Amino acid sequence: MTITPRPEQEQLITQAIQAGLIHSADDALDLAVETLKDRLAAPVSKRPEGRKSLAQLFAESPLKGLDLKFERDPDTGRTPRL
Repeated sequence: MTITPRPEQEQLITQAIQAGLIHSADDALDLAVETLKDRLAAPVSKRPEGRKSLAQLFAESPLKGLDLKFERDPDTGRTPRL
């Protein structure tokens, strides 16, 4: 497999080498692969623990089935000042 970094990636890798964070482009690739392994091993939950989706919130609402009307009177605008 041949990996060709984009110019902005090359620049970032060069900056990381100059800053002493890594020693070579291979180190950058190793770091990226380790990051992918970590993400695959423990996928990040999209929703914090204990939080419900919007669909769950409405489905389990205590107001469900009360036949509430959420209508409002039409806006008549402002009364003109004289």
